[in-house]
Order: sequence, then structure tokens, then C-alpha cells
Amino acid sequence: MNVVIIGGVAAGPKAASRINRLCADAKVTIVEKGELLSYAGCGLPYYISGVVKESKELMTTSAGTVRDTAFFQNVKNARVLNRTEATAIDRTRKTVHVRNAAGEVQDLPYDKLILATGAESALPPIPGITLDNIFNLKDIHDADRIKAAVEPHKAINAVIVGGGLIGVEVAEAFQEMGCRLTVIEFLPHILSIMDPEMAALVEGHFEAKGVKIQTRTKVLEFKGEGRVERVVTDRGEFPADIVLVAVGVRPSARLAQEAGLVIGPTRAIAVNAQMQTSDPDIYAVGDCAEKVNMITGKPAYVPLGSTANKEGRVAANAICGMPDAFPGILGSAICKVFDFTVARTGLGEKEAREAGYDVVTCLAPAPDRPHFMPTSKPLFLKLIADRASRKLLGGQATGPGNAERRMDIVAMALTAGMTVDQLANADLCYAPPYSPAVDNLITAANILRNIMDGLMSGITPSDVLARREGGESFTLLDVRSPAEVAQMRIDGSLNIPLGALRKRLGDIDRSKPVIAFCKISLRGYEAALILKQAGFTDVKVMDGGILMWPGTLLRG
Repeated sequence: MNVVIIGGVAAGPKAASRINRLCADAKVTIVEKGELLSYAGCGLPYYISGVVKESKELMTTSAGTVRDTAFFQNVKNARVLNRTEATAIDRTRKTVHVRNAAGEVQDLPYDKLILATGAESALPPIPGITLDNIFNLKDIHDADRIKAAVEPHKAINAVIVGGGLIGVEVAEAFQEMGCRLTVIEFLPHILSIMDPEMAALVEGHFEAKGVKIQTRTKVLEFKGEGRVERVVTDRGEFPADIVLVAVGVRPSARLAQEAGLVIGPTRAIAVNAQMQTSDPDIYAVGDCAEKVNMITGKPAYVPLGSTANKEGRVAANAICGMPDAFPGILGSAICKVFDFTVARTGLGEKEAREAGYDVVTCLAPAPDRPHFMPTSKPLFLKLIADRASRKLLGGQATGPGNAERRMDIVAMALTAGMTVDQLANADLCYAPPYSPAVDNLITAANILRNIMDGLMSGITPSDVLARREGGESFTLLDVRSPAEVAQMRIDGSLNIPLGALRKRLGDIDRSKPVIAFCKISLRGYEAALILKQAGFTDVKVMDGGILMWPGTLLRG
């Protein structure tokens, strides 16, 4: 059996390795347009920053063996044609037309063909984008060029256009290398995969680290004499000695489209659960292939190396006659932002509403371990659920606390189709060095249960701020201690410590709605219960407390 694989970075090599293990008689050929094979593209920002010392480390096995052409030939029994481009697929003759760097051409016959052509960087047609020192980050060679442009100078002005995962990860690298950095994002917030209140926390963290975040800003032109010197936007000009354009990627599906294969609504190659395209002898895996959202059942496109490896294995299993199916994705993603972790899985709030769910959300900031443990760190958590079915729909977390553990648990809960009630009673590991006795996730699930059961009426801090700015009259009740209020407070709020609330009910105007809060709104919830028991009819709890407040805070 002849198997030709077009693409040699992630999904392609994974498929080749699996086929070698299952079908010893298969003749596998990998065609790769670039020079390098099977490198960890997601590690490029950490190579730029110097966390990864040598680029070779991104191309080695855990035993230190470089995954080059000799490795794939001798260990994986796969022939590699690197620096060779596949230019056409003849589905009738079942051949792939290829051309190498020397201009030599040949036709490769196949019984099964795997397309692992990946994704292409989206480069907007902005005037001046061809100036020197304007980069995108696709491979190790790009990373080498970026390092060379930054390292000799230090303290240079750097601009990143695009605040997605790549832009955010490289932003930390530039900042650590001593650059004066501005991140320009067209949308209202960076990290559009996160809900606005969660993205705002990350923006605040960037600002605290000295990174300028410029949102709602459109780049109009790059200017300079041969080399970029400034970035012109609709909100002013920014000095720039180096620019990274990271405005997203698109599936590399041209070869498939020209071969007459079905392209899905996401512009990626349509596949079934076995990763077969509309031609049963051709498979598509990795960033060029369309996904299915496991919650909505609709087509989705979320290019990730982890998904690519899973899909490569599924396609190999199918080719070798082993029953397997790729169930889809949840859109799980994570990134490091200095000492913050930013993670999400499932549907965001807006996605869930657009999908037709009756959405219930909660914000639950709290320490990730008991407060008495010296390793305890803050963690901001959000859960999203459907009111009718009580099923969990998604989760997001950020902060210096352990976000990855919580989001991995949410991902498994989503995969199992769990309700918030089931999550609230999940038997998670507990010991003070690792988590609170009532884990952050279980607390958040219980908040959702209280809301769904009518025991609590919540309101997001952003909605509270919008009501204030809109001129609505209500009492914003702060039930923290005087010492806490002295450190930071919301202007115009009424402070009555929780312990004094029952004795001071007369200080609160019963004719106005009351919105109670504290640091994280646990005491705010208790205050709301006291007020309801005392006959107050319009009482809400500000989700997430003062820690999630998006407006100005008075300090001192």
C-alpha cells in the first residue's frame, strides 16, 4: 500500500509514525515544502524569548534525537521529500505531482493520500507591509529572523499587530527581551477566545507589566525608509523598529480545492469522523481540516497542534483498518501571560447565546488553594451553562492560580455531557497544598445551581457599571470590612460590613434596588439573603465582587 502524506510538521508525521506501527508493509512518503520536519511550532515564542535555548530542541525527541529525514527513514520507515512542493493531485490516476527546490518534477502514486498542509498566516493588504523588519511567525526560520532583529539592539520599539494567542505569547517574549512594546488589536479586547470580562483582566495584567494595549484600533499603514519606522493607525502613530503581524491564520486548502474536494463553511477541508474527505481515498488532518464543535455539532475551525496529532492518529488507524473516530473539539486553549495562565474550553457566553441556549453564567474569583497555604494564588473563574437542561456549556479561567487543572476538568465534564449538579458533586482530589476543600469549580457550579434554583439573582460587574453610567438609581452595597474599604473602593458605594448589616437595615433605601458585593461576593450573597429575609424585594449580587470590577477604583 502506497501512502503519500503532504505536510511534514505535526499531523503528517504523526500519521506516518502510526501507519509504520500498524502496517509494516505500507510504503509511506512524506512531502514537505519546507526544509524542517516535525518541529514544535507552538514552542516558537519561547525560543524567541530564550526560554528554549536552541532551535534544535524544538525538533528533537525526548531522548534528544533530531527528527530529520534520516530519523524518519531509519526509525519510522518513511521516505521524506523535503524542500518539495505538491502542486497538484490527479484523483483519476491517483498521483500527486511534486516539484523540488531544484525544479525537478515527478508524479507520486498513492493508494491513500493524507493532506496535512496546515494553515497559512493571514497577511492583510496594508500599505508598507513589505518593509524590512515586519514579520509573521510561521516556522523556525521566522523565529530566527525575529531574534536576530531584536537581540543586537535591545530596548527597541516593538509593535505586535493582533492580540490573539500568537500575538499574546510573542508579546511576553518581546517584553522579556527588553522591548518597548505596543499590542494593537482591531477588536474591543485582545484574546477574542475569552469573554470580555476575562480578557480585560489579561489586558490589565499586560499594562501592569509595562505593555501598552491598544484595542479598537485599525492599522492603516506601515511607514519607513526601506525599514519599518512607525505604524499608522486610526488612533495615532506608534514608533516601531520591529513589527510582528499576527492577525490569525487560514486553512491551507488550495490543493484540495483545486482537486475538487469539498471545502466546508469554515474554508477548511470537509472531513468525516475518520478524517476522510469527499474522496474516500483522501484524508485531511490538522490545521487544513474542518472540525466539529462537540457541543453544538456545527462546523468549527480551531487550529491547534494537540488536535492535529489526534487527527493524524485517527486517519492512520482508518487507513490501516482499525476502527476509530475523531469526535470533534471543544475549542480548549491555554496560554501563558507572564505569571498569569489564561485558559478556556467549550462555548463562550456570546457563542452559547448565538447557539440558542438559555444561558446562565457566574464569575467566581477565589484563591486556588486554601488562603492559609503560602502557595495560594488568585484565580478568576467563569462557568457557562444552559438553564433548561442544566448542562455545562463552557468555562474560562485566568490569573496566577492553577487555571489549567480547572479547565481540563471542565473539558472532561463537557465531553461527558455533565450537568452543573453533577460537576458540583464531582469527587475531585483534595489536600491543602493542591486545592480548597470545596474546589473553585465546585463553588462555581454551586453558584450556578443557586441562580437556576432562584436562590440568587446575579448581575455582572460590567452590567452594574453600565447601569451607573446610564443614570439608573440603585444602592451599591459594599459589605466588606472598613480595613478592606480603606485599601480600595468603588466610588458612591455604601459600606456596611456584613456583621453589622442586620442592625443597620434602616440605613438602606428600600425604594431602590440593592446590589450587594464584597471582595469575591461570597459575603455579598450572604448579605443578599439577609436583605431578602428582611423584606427587600429587589436584591442582586454583583458577580465576582470588587475583584472583577471593570471601572475605576479609589485607593487609599
